[in-house]
Amino acid sequence: MTDQLVVTPPEPGAAWPVLTDATRAALRQILVHGVLSRAEIARALGLSRASLTRAVRTLQEHGFVTEVGTGVRGATGRPSELLRASSGSWEFLGVKLTPDRVYAAVTDLGGRVLALHEEALRDTAPGALVAQVAEVVGALRGASPAISALGVSVPGDVVTRGGITVVEVSQFLGWRDVALSGLLEEATGLVTFTSNDVDALTAKEHWIGAGAGVRSMALVTVGTGVGFGLVTNGEVSEGSHGRFGRVGHLPVYGGGPDCGVGHHGCVSSYLPSSIIVKNAGAADDGYDEVVERARDGEPRALQAFRDAGTALGALLSSVVTLVDPESIVLTGDGLPVYDIARAEVDEAFRQGLRPYDAAVPIVVQPFEFSEWARAAAVLAIRRSLRY
Repeated sequence: MTDQLVVTPPEPGAAWPVLTDATRAALRQILVHGVLSRAEIARALGLSRASLTRAVRTLQEHGFVTEVGTGVRGATGRPSELLRASSGSWEFLGVKLTPDRVYAAVTDLGGRVLALHEEALRDTAPGALVAQVAEVVGALRGASPAISALGVSVPGDVVTRGGITVVEVSQFLGWRDVALSGLLEEATGLVTFTSNDVDALTAKEHWIGAGAGVRSMALVTVGTGVGFGLVTNGEVSEGSHGRFGRVGHLPVYGGGPDCGVGHHGCVSSYLPSSIIVKNAGAADDGYDEVVERARDGEPRALQAFRDAGTALGALLSSVVTLVDPESIVLTGDGLPVYDIARAEVDEAFRQGLRPYDAAVPIVVQPFEFSEWARAAAVLAIRRSLRY
């Protein structure tokens, strides 16, 4: 007889258990690939049958994975037990901060969205913001008591000093040197992870989004600002000082308008949404109004988008030249530039590459702030997997 497996569901909101390297690696494989057989996990990780059996048993005992029947996988044609991430035992909360709103998403262990919430941000001062996020966390935990960790993504530079995560600077929030993770842990009682918002979104797209399964990809976001994220050898690049991927000031034209920090003719002189509005001579209009003017063929608005399209194409070609990704994911609330000025984007992209370079696919992801909140929840999952 074999021992009967005893699965003890974790207490709601239980702390993440200590797992061996092999067990964490097995769980990561299942989370990234959805449903896998034991044999597929063993081959991918180079684990012996005994090591894999121990790892899977531990994952089942803690309620991380469950068997979903058997199937024929691989070249042997033999049926094998299939495993996938469990639902209901472990949940995670992600919060995306903008200068004027709080977006939140609750996900299960596999990153599937269980609940969404958004509300106006009352005050960007750190103390007031922490208090408001704690209220949101409390309300969502009331409906989802299995939440075990919190991930927060912010527009700004996030660094670690002496083991403490700090938002070094966020121009959009008006912050310098805010230890947000620690403040939120104290206010909510949840283990909290903080990251730059583009880095978090890059990790989510690589794990369960448009870049799933590739070893290298780049992500470019356009909108209020210009963001860049990179995955190489299956890992998100973060840089040495939390300031990786600041591509907004790459030069596009000689001369050109001032971007706001003394540069002339760089990407940020043309591509951010507020700059498009300014270049369209529409100080009293919002971005949406300028989009409609350009779609209607109004010359100055259309030219502002064409210049922005040239800047975007030059940026995309620079990304290909510098990092050689398998694919580029393009997203953000400024995506209308890709639609309105597609000819300019394509031309600048082509001109920036050598004529014999292989094509790099550009995957356009529709923009939703809820996906940025989901990315923050996936941040909490990924960081939990490190321990």
